Amino acid sequence: MNTQPSPHATYAAAGVDIAAGEQAVELLRPHAAAATRPEVLGGIGGFAGLFKLRLDRWREPVLAASTDGVGTKIAVAQAMDVHDTVGLDLVAMVVDDLVVCGAEPLFLQDYVAVGRVVPEKIAALVKGIADGCRLAGCALLGGETAEHPGLMEDGAYDLSATGVGVVEASAVLGPDRVRPGDVVIGMASSGLHSNGYSLARHVLLDIAKMPLGGHVEEFGRTLGEELLEPTRIYAKDCLALAAETEVRTFAHVTGGGLAANLARVIPRGLTAELSRGSWTPQAVFHLIAQRGRVDRGEMERTFNLGVGMVAVVSPEDLDRALAVLTARHVRSWVLGEVRPAEDPQAPRVTLTGDHPRF
Repeated sequence: MNTQPSPHATYAAAGVDIAAGEQAVELLRPHAAAATRPEVLGGIGGFAGLFKLRLDRWREPVLAASTDGVGTKIAVAQAMDVHDTVGLDLVAMVVDDLVVCGAEPLFLQDYVAVGRVVPEKIAALVKGIADGCRLAGCALLGGETAEHPGLMEDGAYDLSATGVGVVEASAVLGPDRVRPGDVVIGMASSGLHSNGYSLARHVLLDIAKMPLGGHVEEFGRTLGEELLEPTRIYAKDCLALAAETEVRTFAHVTGGGLAANLARVIPRGLTAELSRGSWTPQAVFHLIAQRGRVDRGEMERTFNLGVGMVAVVSPEDLDRALAVLTARHVRSWVLGEVRPAEDPQAPRVTLTGDHPRF
């Protein structure tokens, strides 16, 4: 009969390492501190983040909030063991939804779920989030890292975040501002951004058997590097455009593609007629379509196909709008025009023609 006493159970033995979590906080602290704004009170480590809203800047402020994640792009980051870019993707997915209504992103809070805390990996993730916040002009106000042993594998993690912005009530952008004759401007994406990765991985990794570390001539770099290209953050560009021109609304092109997302901001009775011939999707989209024999409709419903953000502007401000975006190094072009719909039940967005060389 075994009479030896049982070892004392501990939280660490059960899979949660509080010391590692504390180490991770110390490693990420300088990154979070660099992503700030004058309205932030205190630093990270408290139970809540504090942000002093300066009401003198807005007569009738409207708060906007958005929550999002990165999706299965994380699987590529884990396979490549590169963790400082998906944080940029996370920020982009949140703040560029905020700016669609004209809101200036104020702050963001992240949530990182992990199987086991590896301080250096957490610090890399948060560095990417902090870098994204700086590009967006918002503060990283805090967040949470949750260890889930037994629920997630040791190397696994997932990301989400909530962002809050503010816009003057009289300046809220949306479908009610759109008029016949308005011009639709496309802003180039940096690639896949953060949508469609389940299909992209299935085609390129499972069907085509392409290695992530293999050089792809069409990309001029490895497949993994192409797939991890960070989502472009348009927040400051959109705010500058709205400040200098008559922007009716924006549309952030994410899951569902160009037509479905633009349709969300086109009112009933109007239709945005877009020309596929006005731009050429990047090589990665052609490769997915070719290797997976994915038809055009499926590609357009799944991916941004090279258009990451759309602005609907007054026709009188078209030249100025393109000049503002060019000065900000955003490749942009005229996608089409808003017209009255002949049939009240007609699609709010139609695409015509074919893409060059696609």
